Amino acid sequence: MDLIFAGTPAFAVPALEALLRAGHRIHAVYTQPDRPAGRGRKLAASPVKQCAQTRGIEVRQPEKISGEEKILRADAPDAMIVIAYGLLLPPPILAIPRHGCINVHASLLPRWRGAAPIPRAIEAGDSQTGVSIMQMEAGLDTGPVLAEARTPIHESDTARTLHDRLAQLGAETLVATLERLARGAVTPQPQDNAGACYAKKLSKEEARLDWTRPAIALHRKIRAFNPWPVASTVWRGKTLRLWEVGPLEARTGSGADVPGTILRADAAGIRVLTGDGVLTLTRLQAEGGKILAAGEFLNGHQLAAGDRLGDEIKNGS
Repeated sequence: MDLIFAGTPAFAVPALEALLRAGHRIHAVYTQPDRPAGRGRKLAASPVKQCAQTRGIEVRQPEKISGEEKILRADAPDAMIVIAYGLLLPPPILAIPRHGCINVHASLLPRWRGAAPIPRAIEAGDSQTGVSIMQMEAGLDTGPVLAEARTPIHESDTARTLHDRLAQLGAETLVATLERLARGAVTPQPQDNAGACYAKKLSKEEARLDWTRPAIALHRKIRAFNPWPVASTVWRGKTLRLWEVGPLEARTGSGADVPGTILRADAAGIRVLTGDGVLTLTRLQAEGGKILAAGEFLNGHQLAAGDRLGDEIKNGS
C-alpha cells in the first residue's frame, strides 16, 4: 500500500520498520516537533523521526495537523497509520485515505481507551492485555476494531517490558491486518461502549506509596510506574525510588509492627510490611544516587530491620 505514517515515541518504531520490511511505501512520516530532553534540555528528535531519517523518508513536524489537508490529498494514501502520534486528527483528515486512518492501540479495546493503557492494565491487576488495530473516528479510541492480538501480563512484567512486547505484537498484527484489508477480508467490529474504561495519564503525584495498602496493590503499582514516574517512598526524610519487586509473601511480623516497617534486609531484597502482606524491594535508588540491586544498596546505606519507610518518617526518627 501507499501509506502515510504518524507516530512519535519508541512504541511506534517497530511498526514503521515492519511496514517497510513488508514492502509498503511510506510517502512521509508525521511526528511531533523536536522537544527539549535530558539534563541539558537540548532539542531532541523523536524515535520515529530518527528511524525515518535513517530510511530516507520525508519527515513532517507541524505543530498542528489541521492545516495538512491539501498536502495529504496530494499524497493520495491508501491508508494513514497512526501510532501514539500525540495529536488528534480532525474529521477532514480522517476522511482522506482510501482505507481511512488506522491506529495501533496498546490494549484490548474498549478496555483502557486513552493515554496510558499499558501501566493502567498492570496497576489494575489485569491478567492479559494486547493490541487493537482500530479504524479511527472522531471519538477517543472509539472506532471499530479491525483485529486484535492478546498477551498475558506476567507477575514480573513492568510497564517497560510490557511496552516492548506490545510494540512488537502491534507491528506484526498491523502488517497482517493490512494484508487482509487489501484483500477485502476484514470485517470491522464495533466496540461495546458498556465495557469501556479510560487510562488517564500517569502523574508524579501518584508515585508516592501508601504502605497501609495491600502488598499486591503496591507490587502492581511499582511495576506499572517503571520506567516513569517511578514509585517512591520516604526514608530518613529523603525520597527513595523503588524500581523492582520480588514475589509476594504472606503477612509476617509482630502485632506491634506498623505498615512500612522493614522486617529483613539482605541481598535477596528488603522485605517491608504493608497493610496486608509483605513486599520485597529488589532494586532501589536513593535520592541523587544510582539504581542498585538490594545487596548493592545495603552495602552503601545503613538500612536494617526495624527501620520504617513512609511519609511520617523524618530525619531517621
